[in-house]
Amino acid sequence: MGTRSRLTLTCCLAGLLTLGTVTTASAETQKGYASYYHDKFQGRTTASGAPFDQNQLTAAHRHLPFGTEVVVKRPDTGQEVRVVINDRGPFVKGRIIDLSKRAAQKLGLLNRGVAPVMVTQIN
Repeated sequence: MGTRSRLTLTCCLAGLLTLGTVTTASAETQKGYASYYHDKFQGRTTASGAPFDQNQLTAAHRHLPFGTEVVVKRPDTGQEVRVVINDRGPFVKGRIIDLSKRAAQKLGLLNRGVAPVMVTQIN
């Protein structure tokens, strides 16, 4: 392999590694809005197959694998809660996570309904 080929290959590899790093970093923390499940979903089957329990610290996310733990933080109040992803959603523009009622209570969302949050994956 010639010097020019090695240099080209090295540059391409470095570019791919850099691209991968950027993608991973942006996937770890997301900014958007959180909402919470209505009481009517209590006991219904989630996308993971588990029954929904509004008294557990769980949440729905569009893409994160089931069982992933995340910290949801309200930047406006500093309140945060740790939840486990066990369902898919939300499917409303701008919203990035749907929380169980217990998780929403810990974030002070019950009266407000929707609030800006940062979601950080921890496992």
